[in-house]
Amino acid sequence: MNINSPKEIGEFKQRIYFFTLKLIELIDSLPKDDVSKKINDQLFQTGTSVISKFIEATASATKKDLTNSTIQAIKFANEAKLWLALVRDSKRAKAEKVKWFLEELDEISQILAGSIKS
Repeated sequence: MNINSPKEIGEFKQRIYFFTLKLIELIDSLPKDDVSKKINDQLFQTGTSVISKFIEATASATKKDLTNSTIQAIKFANEAKLWLALVRDSKRAKAEKVKWFLEELDEISQILAGSIKS
């Protein structure tokens, strides 16, 4: 997927928005012990920052701002993958439940990275 035209940007924004909604549902379903709460908070912060940084990028006034915001979105996606892996590996959620999120973040990151190069 490319995100060069307004239509592609809109479709990608919808994809990230859907991801964010699903992530919130996942976080709501996770355990509520002290360690889980800390992981959940980090996952929420990094996972929701992907879309906020993408929206910031689409409103950028300069190519430099666009690139910086897109790089930040990629960094947040990568950090969210870490927290998701911890959720999975600490058995706070089943691996198959987390798999889609990790794969989706991989694809989102690749699309964002590709948009910087084009």
